[in-house]
Amino acid sequence: MRARYLTLLLCAPLALGQSFEVASVKPTSRNEIGGVYRFPGGRVSFRGCALAYLIELAFDAQEFQIVGAPTAIERYDIEATAPNGAESRQSNPTSPKAPLLPDQRLMLRSLLVERFHLQYHRESREASVFLMTLSGKPLKLNDAKVKSDFPWSGSPRGGMLAGDGMKGESETMPDLAKRLSYYMGRPVLDRTGLAGLYDFLVPYPSTDARPDIPSMISACLRELGLKLEASKASVEKIVIDAIDATPTAN
Repeated sequence: MRARYLTLLLCAPLALGQSFEVASVKPTSRNEIGGVYRFPGGRVSFRGCALAYLIELAFDAQEFQIVGAPTAIERYDIEATAPNGAESRQSNPTSPKAPLLPDQRLMLRSLLVERFHLQYHRESREASVFLMTLSGKPLKLNDAKVKSDFPWSGSPRGGMLAGDGMKGESETMPDLAKRLSYYMGRPVLDRTGLAGLYDFLVPYPSTDARPDIPSMISACLRELGLKLEASKASVEKIVIDAIDATPTAN
């Protein structure tokens, strides 16, 4: 009963807040998986997205933060537009791959509540983490040449980290920490205190056919003047109490 009360309490503001002005939800008919695109005027397109991924987007959370995430393999296409007066209605993203704005995440959360009958509550649980901090050595982060609303980091060749080094373009430290969490197997929390947008490139020569990605990350961060420290910290969890894999009709 207490969890149910918390769920209703946490979802209540969504019922009173903004929802997408127009939203179409349908099973995907495309091969694309997990595509999210932002367009001028507050329009957003989700293509081939599973429910679990939509939940991560709605809460700006990572997979390890979602407890009881749905395992349904169905994927959906969602076309939605923010209402007049919404912050995102005035936006003009520099790239279709720019991250969702805060109000768009709230609207997606509202859509999941309304159309997929999502019920959830939040919990804070102590977990093993890595803290990304300054190492004390000279920083080798360059101010971004192009200030973009699409921070990115990955392999020097593009795409995900592959063991050949790290590259960043208009990257923020919180976003870098979030991306590294996927490879390190536990949350990486930014504790650098750096608030800028940065470009960086660190090659990592290796002849190993199956490189140790965490070791490469640690070496590249040291080259940048950063480091990872193992620690314990309270990590917010989104606990899914109920969700329906079949959405209500458009």
